[in-house]
Amino acid sequence: MGHLLGVAAIVIDDGGNEDEVLAALLHDGPEDRGGEETLDRIRRDFGEQVGAMVEALSDTFEAEKPPWKERKEKYLDKLREMPEGSRTRSVLRVSLADKLYNARAIAFDFGGVGENVWDRFRAPKEDQLWYYGSLGPIYADKLGADNPLVKAYLDAEANLRSLGG
Repeated sequence: MGHLLGVAAIVIDDGGNEDEVLAALLHDGPEDRGGEETLDRIRRDFGEQVGAMVEALSDTFEAEKPPWKERKEKYLDKLREMPEGSRTRSVLRVSLADKLYNARAIAFDFGGVGENVWDRFRAPKEDQLWYYGSLGPIYADKLGADNPLVKAYLDAEANLRSLGG
């Protein structure tokens, strides 16, 4: 719950609208709990706009998830291929808030458990660092390198790399 509230807080602080905040609160639902059925419920209960954002933010709807790196490569491609427009900016804001929150949380946890923090993930440290490093240029390209949230993400990602050795 803390992750979802933290992502929503970042979206709010960045000026996100109500649909973006709802998408931030719901973004992990279909991926982690119920797949397409959960996505359909989100569309029904919160509207098509929120549902479309949550769908775009998900890297799989399958109960048995495909391999980690394959999912992340597809997600990166999905972000790269998003057309310009307000919906894309909304999805990118929530995606960026999610990844910023995660990068900060990893760095915070690193302070307590050190290198063991990487053992919590389905992919090794090197792959995690690759993924976080791959996101930054996409966000900068799509939202602008001068965007304050992009700058915060790039700083958090650089901090992660410094912890990763």
